[in-house]
Amino acid sequence: MSTSPGYTENKAALIKRLHRIEGQVRGIERMLEEDRYCIDVLTQLSAVTTALESLAFRILDDHVQHCVAGALASGDEAEADKKSKELLEAVHRFARAR
Repeated sequence: MSTSPGYTENKAALIKRLHRIEGQVRGIERMLEEDRYCIDVLTQLSAVTTALESLAFRILDDHVQHCVAGALASGDEAEADKKSKELLEAVHRFARAR
């Protein structure tokens, strides 16, 4: 079984997306410095939150498709159990964050 993260094949695209999100956050900082209207700031904060959630779900999907599926296919019950528990914990973290 591979030890590389599930997102390895998409790493460049994920990093590019993170850089765009970073730019959005810097834009929000400028909005605050410029005393922009509250609702406009909140709208941008919501957009950043959505972008981060989307990125997280993409990484979670890669984890399921690569790490969890690989552990299940390996026949190693202990590894499959470990990856399944990791997956459930990640899903619970997402559920609590909402």
